[in-house]
Amino acid sequence: MKGKMICKKLIYRMLVLIFLAGFYSCGTTIPYGATAVTSFDKAKYLGKWYEIARLDFKFERNLNNTTAEYSIRDDGKIKVDNNGFNTKKEKWVQANGKAKFVSDEKIAMLKVSFFGPFYSGYNVIAIDENYQYALVAGASLKFLWILSRETTIPEDIKVNYLKLAEEIGYNTADLLWIEHAR
Repeated sequence: MKGKMICKKLIYRMLVLIFLAGFYSCGTTIPYGATAVTSFDKAKYLGKWYEIARLDFKFERNLNNTTAEYSIRDDGKIKVDNNGFNTKKEKWVQANGKAKFVSDEKIAMLKVSFFGPFYSGYNVIAIDENYQYALVAGASLKFLWILSRETTIPEDIKVNYLKLAEEIGYNTADLLWIEHAR
């Protein structure tokens, strides 16, 4: 009898955790004040991007030479292949994930997952007309990336993206500027 009670409590706790994980992975995917690009062209966005700057966080800590490559999966979602050189471990690391649009594919508001059913926000909040430079916001002010099709970015675009990020509330002084020497 006691074993059944313990089992029921364990099942109940697991269900609560699953519910909470689902709830948080479906929540807001864009910071207050940020707006995802409309008239977004998914096909133009696909391909390789170099990370120019980012707010540091656990999964990219100690990485340089970081890139992201986007392609279409068989199920229609976007395949995400991130690569970077870990300067502490002196080796290349890779993270593979998937992304899907929150709603309309013309709005650059996506959710990305590298860990099973858990998603986080990926929002293109600025992009040039030729899809060469992008400013990407995560789900909160803890996540921000500046991306380029090349290992550098023109100064005027950099200044505009930093200004936009600051207007939203990002502390751009905390950005890490990524090296691409390998």
